[in-house]
Amino acid sequence: MNDMNIYMCGVGGQGIGLLAELMLRTCHKAGYDVKGVDTHGLAQRGGTVVSHLRIGKKIHTPLIAPGKADLIIALERLEGARAAQEMLDDKGRIIYYDAQYQTIGNRLGKFKYPEPEDIDIAVAGRKGEAVKVFDDKLSDPRMQNIAIVRKLISLSWIEGFTVELVTESLTELMQGKVLEKNIELLSK
Repeated sequence: MNDMNIYMCGVGGQGIGLLAELMLRTCHKAGYDVKGVDTHGLAQRGGTVVSHLRIGKKIHTPLIAPGKADLIIALERLEGARAAQEMLDDKGRIIYYDAQYQTIGNRLGKFKYPEPEDIDIAVAGRKGEAVKVFDDKLSDPRMQNIAIVRKLISLSWIEGFTVELVTESLTELMQGKVLEKNIELLSK
């Protein structure tokens, strides 16, 4: 596989930190050289949280420049729309969970909350691909990250990224009932 820049985004409390660590460990287990960095500044306030993950042999910094993300993983629609406009490279891909967290700006009427079609239009303008994920049977909204990972595996967008390797990474990151529920969701 060539170098790949993966930009992950969402709202504080959705599990971006876990998603980023899971992606980093699983990509490493798949044999890739990876570098990653998180931003946690607004996580406790429900603000934007992002993580950068870069795969490649000659990667010197974990930060992804605007317009250079090959893959965006978003756990919320507004953050996905922003990332598609600001971070997505030409022919890039975005996978997003169709959740809505109302921001203060939206509540005050400062902007219209994006519809899925808005993401499709932004991605089509870059000749990319967008995939929406939503699981109406999800027992815990904090498991949206695993629902996204499950879909990502089925799309084969990251060579060697498998259920087995993700399960192995999950067992390093959690335990007990939480681990069992996440593995069950992953294996559906």
